[in-house]
Amino acid sequence: MIRDLILKSRSYRRFYQETPISLETLKGLVDLARLGPSAANLQPLKYTLSCNPKKNALIFPCLSWAGYLEDWPGPAEGQRPSAYIIILGDKEISQSFGCDHGIASQNILLGAAEKGLGGCIIGLINRPELRKRLNIPLCYEILLVIALGIPREKVKIENVRPGGRDIKYWRDQADIHHVPKRSLDEIIID
Repeated sequence: MIRDLILKSRSYRRFYQETPISLETLKGLVDLARLGPSAANLQPLKYTLSCNPKKNALIFPCLSWAGYLEDWPGPAEGQRPSAYIIILGDKEISQSFGCDHGIASQNILLGAAEKGLGGCIIGLINRPELRKRLNIPLCYEILLVIALGIPREKVKIENVRPGGRDIKYWRDQADIHHVPKRSLDEIIID
């Protein structure tokens, strides 16, 4: 069921780096994004795929990981993603991409969860450096990067205490990643 896929689709930040993801799998995930809704049906999104360790090594240093974990610089070698999907906005089609890349990202992550993969949508990107490293033409706006792999960590959803404001995720002594979520009653206002 879709609820089960959503519960499995967490933001994973540590992976079994040595387990490859095929180019065909990445293309299949992008196909799920392609089939989703697009504002005015403009379909302005384009994608750069990487499942090659050398190309992955070019992408990784351009990304920022887990802002609430201030002492953590990101996954160590051996725990890094084995693939990436970079979502680009084609400025020759549109100058505004609305929420298309959010919808596309969710479709990709749900498809990944169905395949036993995990991912993380990354928006804090050194865009100029990534553009230079991958030779991305200026007609494409770098919107998001999705890191993918076989998850190497456990993620547990926690309830935010009623009236609580602390939504920061954390890792416990057992290295389990805890993610607080507001209750359904708190987010429905009428």
